[in-house]
Amino acid sequence: MAEVVNAPRSAYLHIPFCHRRCFYCDFPVVPLGDKANGTSGTGSRSIKSYLGLLHREISLASDGPPLSTIYIGGGTPSLLSPGQIKSLLDHLRNQFGFQDGVEITMEIDPASFDQRQLEGYQLSGINRVSLGGQSFNDKVLEQIGRRHRNQDLLVACELLKDAFKKGNITSWSIDLIQNLPEQDLLTWENELINALATGAPHLSVYELSIEPGTVFEKKRIQGQLELPNDDLAIEIMRLTSSKLREAGFSRYEISNFALPGHASRHNRAYWSGVGWWGFGQGATSAPWGMRLARPRTRDGYRKWLENQEKYGLDSSLDVVNARPMAFDDQLIVGLRRREGIDLSVLASSWGWDINQRKTYLPSLKSRWKKAIKNGWLKHSGERFYLSDPYGMEISNQILVEILLWWESLPVDAVV
Repeated sequence: MAEVVNAPRSAYLHIPFCHRRCFYCDFPVVPLGDKANGTSGTGSRSIKSYLGLLHREISLASDGPPLSTIYIGGGTPSLLSPGQIKSLLDHLRNQFGFQDGVEITMEIDPASFDQRQLEGYQLSGINRVSLGGQSFNDKVLEQIGRRHRNQDLLVACELLKDAFKKGNITSWSIDLIQNLPEQDLLTWENELINALATGAPHLSVYELSIEPGTVFEKKRIQGQLELPNDDLAIEIMRLTSSKLREAGFSRYEISNFALPGHASRHNRAYWSGVGWWGFGQGATSAPWGMRLARPRTRDGYRKWLENQEKYGLDSSLDVVNARPMAFDDQLIVGLRRREGIDLSVLASSWGWDINQRKTYLPSLKSRWKKAIKNGWLKHSGERFYLSDPYGMEISNQILVEILLWWESLPVDAVV
């Protein structure tokens, strides 16, 4: 296999704290209660202690090129004060440097900030905001365990719209979830209409996934969760694609839609298979193509960090969780993008010579014959990409063929 030399130009910081855990969430988060904040009162000691660990981990990182994108996610990063956010960004700047025009995104939940706090984040360096709306329907928000309500979301959107208009941020986005309990075409169309009315130039629309250990999984087992059936789910996805296309949005990735010039540069870095830094509890990093997952619990993360401080962060590349980004992983993330992947170029960069490409790639193309015949997967020469909306609607059926193909190959082809 060819040496992987994807130098990290992006960094992700995980802030695990939130007010409460949503019913669909399986992220490594720590609920602190509705009154929690980063500087005083409920949860503040936990937050300050964690930030100390996060700063220590950043200090251990080896040299790399200046950062072009930064993403602060969670959890609810807006539990932190502007000063705490500034301290983290200053540390990253001192450690790596920032490229001119660096994109710095922060996830913010409605009802967790006001105008003064937003202005503080902007002064700290935040220039793009991802707003965790999920729904504009109060009943739905209650059913999925969200803390905010429709009015909170509308107020938050107005604050971000005004900041964008004034040039204080370069872009902003709203997250929505489709195929939620009791959702139908009419209620979902209303969600899209409300989202478009906010003027947000970017929308992330995720399909509900029932994860192990979540409240929703327990409800489903107990027969208390009514979700759209498969046919309705496909109609909802098609409505999303057509409605947003009519509004001028481009679907540049399976779950992401943007007006011209507003695609998330940070997210595109993940899907392009380049290296990135990841810091914090539960975060995954892939500097120079080597993938490493941090422990998902606070105690586990603290012990992991102490071990890195003792032996050096580079030693983590020898642990069981660290591995090169496999070819099948690169195919999967690449096919999520609108432009898809060049199969031959990707195989060559993985390290296969011409004989290996002629030996192994035809069997993958054979697995894709049905998808190509039905128009779900299109190609021009060696470049393959999912059709919109049909291919992206059933993307999992196409992507799973990559895993089955990869598992069928001889050992010497995949190491």
